[in-house]
Amino acid sequence: MKKIVYKKLSKDCVNFFLLVVFTISIIIWVLQAVNYLDFVIEDGHGFLVYFKYTLLSFPKIISRIFPFAIFLAFSYILLKYENKNELVIFWNFGIKKINFINFFIKFSLWFVLISLLLNAVITPFAQDKARSFIRSSNLDFFESVLKPKKFIDIIGNLTIYFDEKNKKGELINIFLNEKTDINNSQTTFAKTAIVNIDNNKKILTLYDGKSINVINGKISEFEFSKTDYNISKFNSNTITYQKTQEAKTINLIKCSLFFNGSIINSTNIEIENIKNCRLDNLKNVYKELYSRLVKPLYITFLISISLLFILKSKSDHSFNINKFKIYLFAFLFIIFLESSSKLISTNLMQNIFLSIFPLILTLIIYLYFVIKLKINKV
Repeated sequence: MKKIVYKKLSKDCVNFFLLVVFTISIIIWVLQAVNYLDFVIEDGHGFLVYFKYTLLSFPKIISRIFPFAIFLAFSYILLKYENKNELVIFWNFGIKKINFINFFIKFSLWFVLISLLLNAVITPFAQDKARSFIRSSNLDFFESVLKPKKFIDIIGNLTIYFDEKNKKGELINIFLNEKTDINNSQTTFAKTAIVNIDNNKKILTLYDGKSINVINGKISEFEFSKTDYNISKFNSNTITYQKTQEAKTINLIKCSLFFNGSIINSTNIEIENIKNCRLDNLKNVYKELYSRLVKPLYITFLISISLLFILKSKSDHSFNINKFKIYLFAFLFIIFLESSSKLISTNLMQNIFLSIFPLILTLIIYLYFVIKLKINKV
């Protein structure tokens, strides 16, 4: 009988959790996808890149709302059972509350593992994969970024300006400035220009103009009646390098151990192969490791908070006040959890304490259950 009860209750919690996490994630994903349209409208990337990038942002959204969805799901189901007097039936069948709590604390470990897998493996991989699509993409929608009487500088090392675009699609009185470095640049003026495609490459064909080259302080110029400008060699100014949150977890661990002297035989070459592994970026590495490996440990504590609802029945006069206090405490804690990364520093001992803090909190709330149930003798 007990196994059936636990199975039914855990199944309801899982089903409602999946409903909550995917419903909220889809809503956030749709809203976020609208913002990502800038990749097409402003940065000139193609719709296929846009679709892949937005799709791969879904794991990150799930990982962010995971703690909130966990508490909401378990608290809702437990209150639902309480309002239907089903929890009273469990206690009458001889199920002890402490055994009930023990079961759900053990059950919470599955959610901890899922959260660890999501935060430490799936999300970084998806983010890096999404960034790789931008790295490898060209300006598929180059024409979409061109606007008259406006300096367009979203294309790396190139600034474009033109007066207007006529019905033939020609750009009138166009100006281009390409800077290869501080000492070298090329400025080009043309009466008209039009975008063509040659061998799958975007070419800006310029007519009746002049080009001025500056090479190490020396100026040279030449006039032309027609010339081709290879646009495909340029990329947008969208960030394409790998960020710390996109790095593999194992690489971040190696980086943190290296700077703390735990890896004796490591060489500078090995560390250089780990992107963003620098002493001035060590704090960000610690923050990322905290988010991936420590925050999921709070899942057990959040489920334990929801179990506080079983300590009082709905017939108790203080049930509603108690319910309000639990919800308030849980939401304040979730806010703390989301902002707790700011407490991470380069101080190793402080970071170690923050890493074991979820275990300390779980132990404290479990002792509270034991003491409370012992006093009430249930």
